[in-house]
Amino acid sequence: MQITFHGAARTVTGSQHLVEVNGHRLLLDCGLYQGKRKEAFERNRNIPFDAKTVDVLVLSHAHIDHSGNIPNLVKRGFNGDIICTAATRDLCAAMLMDSAHIQERDVEFVNRKRKRQGKNLFEPLYTQEDAVNAMDYFLSMSYNRTREILPGVHLTLIDAGHMLGSSSVILDIEDREAKQDMRLVFSGDIGRPGIPIIRDPVPVRDGADVVIMESTYGNRLHPPEPETEKSLEHIINETYRRGGLVIIPAFAVGRTQQIVYELHKLYKKRDIPRIPVYVDSPLATNVTNVFRLHPEAYDADIRQFLLANNGENPFGFDMLQYTRSVEQSKELNFLREPAVIISASGMMEHGRILHHLRNHITDPRNTILIVGWQAPDTLGRRIMERQPVVRIFGEEYPLKAHVEVLHSLSGHADQQGLIDWVAAMQKKPRRTFLVHGEPDAAEALSKELQTRLGLQHITIPEMHQSVRI
Repeated sequence: MQITFHGAARTVTGSQHLVEVNGHRLLLDCGLYQGKRKEAFERNRNIPFDAKTVDVLVLSHAHIDHSGNIPNLVKRGFNGDIICTAATRDLCAAMLMDSAHIQERDVEFVNRKRKRQGKNLFEPLYTQEDAVNAMDYFLSMSYNRTREILPGVHLTLIDAGHMLGSSSVILDIEDREAKQDMRLVFSGDIGRPGIPIIRDPVPVRDGADVVIMESTYGNRLHPPEPETEKSLEHIINETYRRGGLVIIPAFAVGRTQQIVYELHKLYKKRDIPRIPVYVDSPLATNVTNVFRLHPEAYDADIRQFLLANNGENPFGFDMLQYTRSVEQSKELNFLREPAVIISASGMMEHGRILHHLRNHITDPRNTILIVGWQAPDTLGRRIMERQPVVRIFGEEYPLKAHVEVLHSLSGHADQQGLIDWVAAMQKKPRRTFLVHGEPDAAEALSKELQTRLGLQHITIPEMHQSVRI
């Protein structure tokens, strides 16, 4: 068996791992790389293997850094099954269309400049039609069911607790060339116990021979979950007293719904004032509807909320408004009273959030609340680092708004959570590959796994590195 790490190697985005066994090729995730625009454009366009030779794709979850290059894969000749949970499939139906719209719009913008310069025009990475075509290949599979997906390869999905429908992937493999049985586990993104809405991650108690494991927060500990509610309450109340707006750049899937649910609870307890909350993202609106369709993925807390409030919609309350149209979004520019605006994208690289930042980043009454990981070379990272001047739509703006960061809302396990996930395995892996993390995070986690659990043969693979097992 051979594994090649074509993405999320020594970085967090672009998850893509190719497994070759028994004369077949299996791809784990097919995500978009996010970073410097030119580099991202080239990396995402040039898939580093022949898509037609891939037999099956197993998708851990719907986040774009794991699913976003699927339409391009299909466009280049892939025609196998894309296996994931039903919730992941439903989320991808909305998210891949939105991603395609962004691809088309970005290329249209670039081409206007290139046309004036007499340069060749670009084509989008993929179109909305390509995204629709890709949905034909999706095949839903429930948690804790096992099926043979390739000769000698049996797949089981278990709840990763990261977002709605997220999975850790268990592959029980009869390696016919090596004449041995082997269990390969791909963690996907491991969630945090106790985060709102979704269930806790399920450990692989039987253990594994080989583990491909995320390491996003391998060098960090999150504050306790109760501090999230207190911090959110404090930030909103302080901004309200200043007469400002709370601008929350949030991923449309998972993070937006968590924030809405937390705000709903704060409103019901009267811990924050009755100020308007706007979810200004058509994608977030569509995705929230998908959340409503999958109560089977809810945790005990939200089920108790539904029972205690006669089935009241946890993602809707009287001060909350979802905006769809461009006209509704533009009206938010004229807000003169305190409010909360939740808008995508989470790393502030595109979408309506850029307009809100441009209009409000120079006002010291306002707060920009960061609630997710920010990739290097993104506007989100520059704002999180509180750089005094940032560029938005090519123009410079002084950063005068307050900047707050809530790591406790992260959907990723911290260092202790990642160690606990491995510690629960009765059979510890003989080979471990740390992916989906910046080098310092992966190296810190590697050291802790060796010191505290005695793991040997831990590798932090380079991009496109191949390893025979």
